[in-house]
Amino acid sequence: MRLFMQTQPVGDDAPRFYQIVLQQDLLGGWLLFREWGQQGSRASSRRELFLQRDEALGAFERARDAQLKRGFHVMFSQGFDGPHAA
Repeated sequence: MRLFMQTQPVGDDAPRFYQIVLQQDLLGGWLLFREWGQQGSRASSRRELFLQRDEALGAFERARDAQLKRGFHVMFSQGFDGPHAA
């Protein structure tokens, strides 16, 4: 699953983005990768490993919901069965 979100640009500042990727690794675990920053500048990232899909999916949804509350808008989603926005 992949979700790309961004904010509206403010003045001359480029928009901020937040990307969340959830994928299964080769050993059966689940990797949650988060990347955020301002378009055109250096990004920050964080990786978390989960043993259970439900735990990983819960963390993905919490990260998504937190960014939606902060004013981010979904620009692209991939790998979803249906709408998951809060």
